[in-house]
Amino acid sequence: MIDPNLLRENPEAVRASQRARGADVSLVDAAISADSAWRKAIQEFEARRAEQNASSKLVAQAPKEEKAALVAAAQGLAARVKDAEALSNEAQAALDSAMMAIENVVIEGVPAGGEDDFVVLREVGTKATFDFEPRDHVALGEMLDIIDIERGAKISGSRFYFLKGWGARLELALMNMALDLASKADFTPLITPTLVRPEVMAGTGFLGAHADEIYYLPADDLYLTGTSEVALAGYHRDEIIDVSNGPIRYAGWSTCYRREAGSHGKDTRGILRVHQFNKLEMFSYIAPEHAEAEHLRLLALEEQMLQACELAYRVIDTAAGDLGSSAARKYDSEAWVPSQNTYRELTSSSNCTTFQARRLNVRHRRADGKTAPVATLNGTLATTRWLVAILETHQQADGSVRIPTALRPYLGGAEFITAKTTA
Repeated sequence: MIDPNLLRENPEAVRASQRARGADVSLVDAAISADSAWRKAIQEFEARRAEQNASSKLVAQAPKEEKAALVAAAQGLAARVKDAEALSNEAQAALDSAMMAIENVVIEGVPAGGEDDFVVLREVGTKATFDFEPRDHVALGEMLDIIDIERGAKISGSRFYFLKGWGARLELALMNMALDLASKADFTPLITPTLVRPEVMAGTGFLGAHADEIYYLPADDLYLTGTSEVALAGYHRDEIIDVSNGPIRYAGWSTCYRREAGSHGKDTRGILRVHQFNKLEMFSYIAPEHAEAEHLRLLALEEQMLQACELAYRVIDTAAGDLGSSAARKYDSEAWVPSQNTYRELTSSSNCTTFQARRLNVRHRRADGKTAPVATLNGTLATTRWLVAILETHQQADGSVRIPTALRPYLGGAEFITAKTTA
C-alpha cells in the first residue's frame, strides 16, 4: 500500500497519480477521511485506557471502605475501554481497506494515459529481412516438429501446447542461459512454489482489477501464480532483512499460469498468449533510495539477454494507466516479430517502491536504528514466448532455424535446428 505519511502530507501527489493512471481519484478522499476517523478513534481508545490505568492505581491504594465503589466504577470504565478498542479496530480495518484500494503512486516522469501512450526510449538492433516468404513460428514449429499445438489443445484445450524435441531443448537452453546471467549478477537462484496463499497474492497487488486472470483453487484456498514474483515477494514476509550492504537479489524459475480472461480473439494462433509457460524472474529487495538505480540495472540485464539472442527490440516507458497496481514505473522490452511486422513484449521490469513491502510487512533497519519498508523490484529475464521471436528472426529459406551463437553451448554446439535434426 502507499505511504500513509504521503497521503497526509501531500494528498495532491496521490490524486495526481490516480489521475495519470485513469483511476478513481475519490479513493484518495475516502482514505483521508478514514485516516482521520482512525486517528480520532485511536486517541479516544488511548485516553480511555490511560484513565483505566489511573483508576487501577487508585483502587490499589484506596482504603478498604472505598474499594467497592471504586471497583464498580472501574468495571464501568473497563466496558468503555472495550467499546473504544472495538471502535478503534473497526476504524483501523476501514483505513486498511481504503488504503489498499489506492494503487502505487507513479514516479515523476512516467507518461500519463493508457496502453497506447507509452514513450519509446530506444530501438536496438536491425529488424530481420528475408529474400524469401518468411513463415510464422507456428508454421516453423510444425515443419520442424518442435511445437505441437494441436495435441496441446486435445489434451488441455485452447492456448495449451507441447514443446517437443528441439523446441523443448531450446526453451531449456534459453532459461539456463538466463539463469547463468542472473547468477553472475549476484542473483540467488530459486525454484519457487506456484501455489500461494491469498494473503501473499493480495500482498503483491494481483487481486485487484486483474484478479480474473488468476487461477484459484477454492478447495485449498490457494492461487496459481502467473509469475514467480508473487512467491519471491512473499519470501521475506513479516521479516526484518539486512540490505545495509546492498540489495538481496533472487532469480525465480517457475511454471506460470494465466487465465487470459478478456483476451478472446487475441493472439489465438501460436504460443504468444498461452495459459501455461515457463519464466525466469529477477527480484530485488533494496533500500528505497537505491530503487531507481536498481531498476535500470534490471533493465540492462534484460537488454543483455535480448542482445545475446540477436533480437531487434525497443524499450518503452509504460504509461501510468497500463501499469499494474503495484508498479510505480515499468519498462517493457519488446522484440520485433517478423510475421506480425510489429514489436511484441518479451520482458518487463517494474519498480514497486515500498508498495508490496508495506502489504507484506518486509522491513529493513535504517541507519537511525528504526525499521522501515524496503523497496521491491522485479524483471523478466526469459519466458517461453521468447521462442516466437527467436524462431521467426533466425529462420532460413529451407525452414531451418539458425541458433543464436550465445545459445549454442547450451545445445551441444548445434548451429541449426532442421527437420532432420534429432534431439
